[in-house]
Amino acid sequence: MNMKLFKRSNDSKPKRKYMRFVLLGALICYLFIAAINVGMEYTSSDEYCQSCHVHTESDAAWKLSTHFDNGSGVVVHCVECHLPPKGEGHLWAKIKHGSNDVYGMLFKDTDNINWQAKSDPEIAIDFTYMNSCQKCHSNLFPSTLSDNGGDAHLHYQNNLKTITCLNCHITVGHYDENNVHAHNTNFGVNVTEATEIFTEPATVDGFENYTERIPGTSVSFDMVAIPAGGFTIGSPESEAMRDANESPTVKVNISAFWMGKTEVSWDEFLAFFAETNSQGHASDARVETEDAPQGVDAITGPTAPWGAPDQGWGKGSRPAITMSHHAAEVYCEWLTLKTGKKYRLPTEAEWEYAVRGGTQTPYFFEGTPKEYTSKGLMKSIFGVKTEIIEEHAVYVENSQLKTQEPSFVKENPFGLLNMSGNVWEFTGDYYADDAYAQYSGEVTDPKGPEAGTEYVIRGGAFDSDAIELRSANRDQTQTDKWLVTDPQMPKSIWWYSDSKNVGFRVVCEK
Repeated sequence: MNMKLFKRSNDSKPKRKYMRFVLLGALICYLFIAAINVGMEYTSSDEYCQSCHVHTESDAAWKLSTHFDNGSGVVVHCVECHLPPKGEGHLWAKIKHGSNDVYGMLFKDTDNINWQAKSDPEIAIDFTYMNSCQKCHSNLFPSTLSDNGGDAHLHYQNNLKTITCLNCHITVGHYDENNVHAHNTNFGVNVTEATEIFTEPATVDGFENYTERIPGTSVSFDMVAIPAGGFTIGSPESEAMRDANESPTVKVNISAFWMGKTEVSWDEFLAFFAETNSQGHASDARVETEDAPQGVDAITGPTAPWGAPDQGWGKGSRPAITMSHHAAEVYCEWLTLKTGKKYRLPTEAEWEYAVRGGTQTPYFFEGTPKEYTSKGLMKSIFGVKTEIIEEHAVYVENSQLKTQEPSFVKENPFGLLNMSGNVWEFTGDYYADDAYAQYSGEVTDPKGPEAGTEYVIRGGAFDSDAIELRSANRDQTQTDKWLVTDPQMPKSIWWYSDSKNVGFRVVCEK
């Protein structure tokens, strides 16, 4: 009997020892998980996020936004937008973004980081999560939503692959007074008072450069005489980083014409807007009757835009942007009637002839696309060559991702500014991939395809790689894409809601 009890007692000792290990392990696991939770909560606080932020202005902008300052008193915290909901990749995103923030704080020169560019929807989408937006805003059609808002949200639901919440609501979390998605009925109202009002346009007696004056305004601009000549449009197959739509090369003869020394500025475009804007008109459509006014008075110009067309970068001599191709054409029509000269958009052939200025190389200045491009692993490691090109073009490497004034660059051989970079420029030609193939032999003053849906744009812009600045590079308008967030039905014929890198310059016929 005693032996059995002794044996039973000895058998229970390993079990009790095992239970102690189990309990100890459970306690350690509990403490470990608790520590992780405490750490997760601590590192998810707004204060902790801000301790690693090297752009303190974003913190100030958050406190001015409706995510912080609102009637309900509810504060939306950093992690509620910049991390996905828990269970949807939350921890991995936290590790990824946290590591990136710490690396930036320790090793990057924060003075050289373009924070304005980081707030662009195309970039912000990498650290702002749509499923987090939808977790809070599950009802897209609340009773307080405006008609325009309802149309916009319906458009969003029908285009989930191409539209994100950020396209319209980029400033909800970080306020920016220059980027408010609303009807800007005050646009163009506070124009600087004129010191001298021109009563007559410029008189041009010969084929030479002149300064045009817009009667009834204090606005003037320079026109450059472009001599007649010939060149080869397109690029040879030997040109590095070319596109197929630049073939085949064709010999082209161009008659003499005048071209704007710079892109149409905000000063110039606002003179047109102030005189012709159709604020208060029931429709964008132009109505013509026998009793309708004639001449300049017959021109119906743009309606008030949504948001700030200048993006808060400034107006003045900077290039006017975000207007539609239609608006640019109506501007030329208005300018023609104001001055008595024939102004219009350049043809694609005139534009390329003018940018080349007698050259047939990739650029009108020295260098090759391979030297100047920012693309490729080696460039990201060893840096990009910017000497020479930065003197002649406003592009992704020197623009701070915004337009610049004409004085930023040097002239091309014809004396024109910003033909490469700053903003893409409208032409009057319809776009076709095979436009040059439609020419038979040597041609004179070609005008492109007779019909089409989109127009040729040229020159590259402030956000372009050097490849897009090549003289032969060609692209097209993208009307549907550039009107994605316009909440109006029908959408505006005057303003692009989603394009900020396109403008235009004028030519005048001899």
